[in-house]
Amino acid sequence: MKTTVDFEKERLSAGQKVGVINLGCARNLVDAQMMLGRLKKNGHRIVQAEEAQTVIVNTCSFIEESRKESIDTILDLIELKKKGKIKKVIVAGCLAQRYGKDLAQEFPDVDAFVGTPTLDRDNMPQQLQLTPRHFAYVKICESCFNACSFCAIPKIKGKFISRTIESIVREVKELDAQGVKEINIIGQDITAYGMDLYRQKSLARLLKELVRVTQNIEWIRLLYAFPSHVTDELIEVMAREPKICKYIDMPLQHISDHILKEQNRNITTQQTIELIQKIRRAMPRGFVRTTFITGLPGETPEDFEQMRAFVREFRFERVGVFVYSKEEGTLAAKMQKQVPEKTKKARLDMLMRDQQAISTDIQRSFVGRTLKVLIEEKEKDSVDTYIGRSEYDAPDVDGVVYVRSKSPLKAGDFALVLITDAYEYDLAGTTQ
Repeated sequence: MKTTVDFEKERLSAGQKVGVINLGCARNLVDAQMMLGRLKKNGHRIVQAEEAQTVIVNTCSFIEESRKESIDTILDLIELKKKGKIKKVIVAGCLAQRYGKDLAQEFPDVDAFVGTPTLDRDNMPQQLQLTPRHFAYVKICESCFNACSFCAIPKIKGKFISRTIESIVREVKELDAQGVKEINIIGQDITAYGMDLYRQKSLARLLKELVRVTQNIEWIRLLYAFPSHVTDELIEVMAREPKICKYIDMPLQHISDHILKEQNRNITTQQTIELIQKIRRAMPRGFVRTTFITGLPGETPEDFEQMRAFVREFRFERVGVFVYSKEEGTLAAKMQKQVPEKTKKARLDMLMRDQQAISTDIQRSFVGRTLKVLIEEKEKDSVDTYIGRSEYDAPDVDGVVYVRSKSPLKAGDFALVLITDAYEYDLAGTTQ
């Protein structure tokens, strides 16, 4: 498979206009920023995809739905190429990394398949930022230290690798100097950070250093924590440091002991409960975002009801639910007692109905409280209404706060907002 550098040398003429379509998660977005940063350095003009001569689609292959979206996008770009609206199509990312040879045979009109960029352990990645100027994603590690039976990420991404603390600090200091207000720490498993490089879990140590060296950055958010890697020290640092959002994205996936064991999650039901209780004691107003999977192989009606009861008891502030996707090459794909698709989807609907009632109650509890809100943009066609996020809202995945303000606000401003209305996922209020 050709790399990004190979493709540049062989296929892209100097000064060519290049655009990117990014699919998937924030980790993919960072990969796209790295690709564009390299292309810009080498003299190419970076433009919107609709203005480009060459379009890069950065694909995702995490589950069947994301693979379908990637394939559909590739087909759309091939059609544009046939009509002469673009000259070249590059397929990058996880789908190309995993199925590059097969895709090359299936889509001969694609000019190159380039996989995923390699994370440099020691050097700060050169990126062209695609996020708004007031927030950024900082990838601190790549791949996953665990090997869950249902997940193909280690096969796609390879061996787990952490960047050095020095490299991450340099990147964050540069973002801080640029006036960024929020950084989102990302990786497939940020809580395993340092286990390869420093032989111990080092996220808490990294966070202490980032808090120390930043001045403009007011929010540091943690995304994609693995439950069995969350340490007491990490919880203590999160609770103590004002800059660290009282918010943790920690996919639990299930709560049944035998499912957790069979899916190699390396945590038990009781350990999971104790971890949630510990987080709640340390951060009484903290938010836990989590995900669950319905229909994992061997999931019985009793297992599912146990998960429903767990969700109702612990009342998670943010929950996403997915149906199990049978991933080629994983242990779970070979397991007996596969659950029918109809049953998986029915269970997802039930769990989401349970969570919607919980979410509504939690949202209503904000009415009358004052929240610090990071302004994202002015609402279209509005005179005095802006859209922002609280520390409990990660970019693109959570809700927003609608802010009415007599004084003008701009993207990147913080405002104290009295919450007056609550909806299923969003809030609304007025500035103080």
